[in-house]
Amino acid sequence: MRPPRLFKDQSKLSFDYVPDALCHREEQLERLWMLFRPVLEGSMSQTAFLIGSVGTGKTATSKRFCLDLMKAAQERGRAMDFIMVNCRQRPTEVAVLRRIVMHFDENFPDRGFSSEEMLRSIRRHLEKRKVHLVVVLDEADVLLAKGAGDLVYQLTRFDEETVGGRPSMSVIMISQKNVLDMLDAASSSTFRRANAIRFDRYSVRELADILRARAELAFYPGTVRPDSLDLMADLAGEFGDARFAIELLDKAGMLAEEEGAERVAPEHVRGAKALTYSVVTESKLEDLDKQHRLVLLAVARAMKDQAYVRTPEAEAMYRLVAEEHGERPRGHTMFWTYLQDLTNQGLVGTRVVNEEAGGRTTYISLPDVPAKVIRQRLEEGLGD
Repeated sequence: MRPPRLFKDQSKLSFDYVPDALCHREEQLERLWMLFRPVLEGSMSQTAFLIGSVGTGKTATSKRFCLDLMKAAQERGRAMDFIMVNCRQRPTEVAVLRRIVMHFDENFPDRGFSSEEMLRSIRRHLEKRKVHLVVVLDEADVLLAKGAGDLVYQLTRFDEETVGGRPSMSVIMISQKNVLDMLDAASSSTFRRANAIRFDRYSVRELADILRARAELAFYPGTVRPDSLDLMADLAGEFGDARFAIELLDKAGMLAEEEGAERVAPEHVRGAKALTYSVVTESKLEDLDKQHRLVLLAVARAMKDQAYVRTPEAEAMYRLVAEEHGERPRGHTMFWTYLQDLTNQGLVGTRVVNEEAGGRTTYISLPDVPAKVIRQRLEEGLGD
């Protein structure tokens, strides 16, 4: 097996990898530090609630924060630990508690212990180690939907029976939904609404910054084209999803490696999109009339291996393609109408850019399928 030509360290594109610095999540990290400063000082426990859509950096931010919190505690001579519990994988009270116990005792039995017994076991481990544990409940809404609100109460009130000792447990909940409304009054009183930290969807510019940072870590210098990164950010920008953007980068890199290419090009990005979240289907192409097919073919031909093509270039190609197939080219207004129809169907993407020299230019992209695949399918169909 030949060594990779493009990848320097593909593990840096894993969803489990947590960068030393997180792009565009500085504000959320600062809020966590503000909330947990008393925990670091040993004066109290704390709770926090992280809310946001998929791929907005909630899990990565909580991991980065907990790792940095442990380091800061160690520098102060304090024992601090944390555990991440994915509540989608462990959706019951017993499963969550067993995961926490196993953090300290890997050989803890699968069954035979009640929730109360496991809570006592956790307390013994914390007292023995004199450690403060931060429990992170990821996708907490799945757990609460199954009626496990009492567990949240037990964990957030874990230190109530301790007299004169140091607080030993804090809790962070992560969710796409506002789970505070799913808690009973007793549990929700420990999760103050002021402790909720919101994660908005990433903008295209922010996704581009994230992709550039990951590309520097995962690929050899100069092996990922800048316009490829811009295209990935554009594609993932529809959802504001960094996970999707990083997945595109990973798969595009693998396609380029398989092809033996020297750089990750926009065609590899479109191929990666087709493998991950393609909305283009054969039926969509079959449903197009001849003029729409000619416009789409013109876009694909003008695109070549670029990330984008400008409208004038696509329109000039359309006139050539129409004549090639024995059709009278329609005027600019009709061409623009066809282009908007294709955009509405998700077959092309368009964005308007204010140019530095003045004026506005529309850039066209192919979001789902490589340009050469579109060319082949349409040319075959138009040749029938």
